[in-house]
Amino acid sequence: MFWNFRRIRKCQCVQLVMTCFVLSVLMVCWEQLDHHVVSHMKSYSYRYLVNSYDFINKSFGISQREAKSQSNFPYLINHHDKCDSNEVLLLLFVKSSPENLERRQAIRATWGNESYTQRELGATVRVVFALGVHPNPQQRGRVQRGLLGEDQVYGDLVQQDFVDTFHNLTIKLLLQFRWSHNYCSQARFLMSADDDIFVHMPNLVHYLQGLIRQGARDLWVGHVHRGAPPNRRKDSKYHVPYEMYQWPSYPDYTAGAGYVVSGDVASKIYQATLSLNASLYIDDVFMGICANAMGVSPQEHVYFSGEGKAPYHPCIYDKMITSHGHVADVRYLWKAATDPQIHDISSGLLGKMYCTAVKVMLLCKPYYLNTYPCKAAFS
Repeated sequence: MFWNFRRIRKCQCVQLVMTCFVLSVLMVCWEQLDHHVVSHMKSYSYRYLVNSYDFINKSFGISQREAKSQSNFPYLINHHDKCDSNEVLLLLFVKSSPENLERRQAIRATWGNESYTQRELGATVRVVFALGVHPNPQQRGRVQRGLLGEDQVYGDLVQQDFVDTFHNLTIKLLLQFRWSHNYCSQARFLMSADDDIFVHMPNLVHYLQGLIRQGARDLWVGHVHRGAPPNRRKDSKYHVPYEMYQWPSYPDYTAGAGYVVSGDVASKIYQATLSLNASLYIDDVFMGICANAMGVSPQEHVYFSGEGKAPYHPCIYDKMITSHGHVADVRYLWKAATDPQIHDISSGLLGKMYCTAVKVMLLCKPYYLNTYPCKAAFS
């Protein structure tokens, strides 16, 4: 009896110590746990059980006068006649920072080369770099003179007089859709892309031409985030306070690194921006709010990457549309991905089987996130 009593007391002590240890870990790691587990459980529960965001539209609704004042910045550089052709397949807005000259040069020499697209692909694509002004007042004058000189050579910058920072990306989104409405409304498609993204222009053009043959409308395509929760961590640049967004889940949206909308959707988004508060500085989420207000839903395309970089392999290049996180390697990747021999590797039964096996090994990994999903290996 005495031995059993001591054994019970020992078990109780062990349980007590373990409970204290678990509670201590929870207290220390609660912020991480809340962000990675609790907030996602709340957001997914809301997204898949309730899935109604009408109240957000009402909460963000403002008058047209207020909405216009949010983006009423004068143009410092503009090109009214950029879309001089009646047949513009794609208006491609690249979100760039004033100091990122080397990135813009790499894009002009590769996937953003309008002459290449016209000559080799038979498609009219207009590429525009969207900019604000340099955030450092001491450097602003020097950088601005450089931008004016750059634009005299290339004629592809559109700049408004707002400070170009992460927290003004929504203003840049407004610039894109309002400029498109005013100066390039005939474009069949509009694309928004970061300046550290790679676009496989031949694959994208062929994809868009196929959509035209299908008569596609209400198109908003990219890497879709569904049921994403607001980030409440104050040390994150994506932090969104409760005062700005009170709900547990965002409407569905595509990753801002690169997405495409059809011309009719571009017009709807423009109309939405005329009545919604653009104070939410996460621009791709605000895009989701605008689209939700107009009854437009995003569509997943497995070869639009999210925030991640696609693997380097010819079997990937054959279907690639976008890949994120490319700066120094853009020219190399352009040469490799557009090599005419790429299609030979995946042609025929054996080629398809080989590339499927390669893509399974490259994409079907539990830790491989924010780029092409595993199902891309079988598409």
